[in-house]
Amino acid sequence: MNKELIAILKQLEQEKGLDRKVLLDAIKQALLISAKKIAKITSPDAEVKVDIDQENCDIRVFIGDKEIVSKEFGRIAAQTARQIIIQKIREAEKENIYNEFKNKEGNIIGGTVYRLERRAVILDLMGKAEGIIPQSFLSPLDKFRLGERVKAFVYEVKKEKGTQIILSRKHEGLVKKLFELEVPEIFEGVVEIKAIAREPGERTKVAVYSKDPKVDCVGACVGIKGSRVKNIIDELRGEKIDIIRYSDDIKEFICEALKPAIVSEIEIDRKNKHAKVLVAQDQLPIAIGKRGQNVRLASLLIGWEIDVRSKEAIEEDIKEILKLKNVGKKIAGVLVEAGYNSLEEIAKADPKDLANLKGIGEKKAMALIEEANSVLKEKNANLKKDEVNKDTNAEQTSN
Repeated sequence: MNKELIAILKQLEQEKGLDRKVLLDAIKQALLISAKKIAKITSPDAEVKVDIDQENCDIRVFIGDKEIVSKEFGRIAAQTARQIIIQKIREAEKENIYNEFKNKEGNIIGGTVYRLERRAVILDLMGKAEGIIPQSFLSPLDKFRLGERVKAFVYEVKKEKGTQIILSRKHEGLVKKLFELEVPEIFEGVVEIKAIAREPGERTKVAVYSKDPKVDCVGACVGIKGSRVKNIIDELRGEKIDIIRYSDDIKEFICEALKPAIVSEIEIDRKNKHAKVLVAQDQLPIAIGKRGQNVRLASLLIGWEIDVRSKEAIEEDIKEILKLKNVGKKIAGVLVEAGYNSLEEIAKADPKDLANLKGIGEKKAMALIEEANSVLKEKNANLKKDEVNKDTNAEQTSN
């Protein structure tokens, strides 16, 4: 019997990956319950004890001081033992699955599209478990077919009605891990990913740095003829990727992050992590990007607020503010530099904030706000007059 039991345990260890101690504990628990059922009939007050030798699987069952043998166990006891062993095996399998995938949190995993639902995509993970990609965790570019192989970021693994594995295709960690897979220099630690800023389905900026001066960090990530980055773009269904050279010099880093735009000047406020970037007029749309995407991602990548302006725009703002009688070019420059780019902004400004600017005291601040409001009122009145005159002329023409 021991030989048979040892053979069964080995089989379960190999096929299910279960620990022998877990299985023997399950058998012990089953025999203990069976023995207690017998004890209720033969010796209700007797102590029940089960000993199992871990090495040779010798089993000894005692009711009180009396050792009982296997033939004393009835049909009900045997069934109970079998049910408990099956239950313990299932519990152990679930625990093994949970532990295996819990250890994969923060990594990526490959799976096959098993089911497409309205609010989620279900992946078969190596035949061991199912992974769920909620609709909110899918990239806008993700369109899958049944049976398709997909990589996803393991976002969370939790015990909820078994083991629930939540996957993501939107998390920036997916991009980072894909680079680790495709670029040996990153996996080996020669090239380091310093920061990632991502708008899933549209564009991602990745800042990289080389610890070895002989290794070009950008070239390593791009690969020969773009082969490495192309594989990542393909996995992300065509999402654009900008690989940025990281620098400890914040000005240089901002210039890199705003590429392909060419930066003319940068003024930085380290305390508030704010940068004012000046570009030529033809570079302004490039620096800002479509719907502000380029400057927005650059800000996220660096962790600073970036304000991009053109020289021409600043000159126009200064001309606008010079309409105020009490303002010269120097004060107009100070106002524009501080973010007061129009008469409207000056009119609604806090007098204390204006008074703190160089060359402007409390009296000057109040005078500027009053004059700005006066000029705007006159401007609005003239606009209304023009509208009335247009309506009158149109009416006379029709008559």
